[in-house]
Amino acid sequence: MSFKLPDLSYDYNALEPYIDARTMEIHHSKHHVAYTANFNKAVEGSSLEGKSVEEIFAKVSSESAAVRNNGGGFYNHNLYWSNMGPGGGGEPTGELLNAINGAFGSFADFKSKFSTAAATRFGSGWAWLVKQADGSLAVSSTPNQDNPLMDLTDVKGTPLLTIDVWEHAYYLNYQNRRPEYIEAFWNVINWDEVSKRLKA
Repeated sequence: MSFKLPDLSYDYNALEPYIDARTMEIHHSKHHVAYTANFNKAVEGSSLEGKSVEEIFAKVSSESAAVRNNGGGFYNHNLYWSNMGPGGGGEPTGELLNAINGAFGSFADFKSKFSTAAATRFGSGWAWLVKQADGSLAVSSTPNQDNPLMDLTDVKGTPLLTIDVWEHAYYLNYQNRRPEYIEAFWNVINWDEVSKRLKA
């Protein structure tokens, strides 16, 4: 298998009360497992075998729906898990905070814009903080399992932060109250990890 499901660096119950253990377990051990297996199946024996996700996404518009959807599901969840952690929340510091302030005016304005992008994404999808090719930061959202590395997205660049707004990410605890889940997400963000991605 080319692509492997990552182990979480924290327990399923580590993000409670903001994200419950049962949701985390189903999300990671069922949904992410399926995306990973189906992504491997879609690339196995094809010209994509041995390529990185970045290489695949750069020309994903010419690939099958199975590659696009499962590859996105594999990658997006990897980032989502690493973006979170126990003891997270608060505000970023240093270079990341300066970059956010420079791009959005203030952390509060960034938080509002990101939350709105997540709340208003119709149906299933993701919201993103993206570092664009010119070094500037932008907020965007994508449908389904698309992401800013893909050649078919409106806002392209390196994803720094993401939130999953598919219903399976929050429905057991929050039902149809997506804005409550989004607000809770701010309490578990691992800003150190986001900062590392900015520097990388």
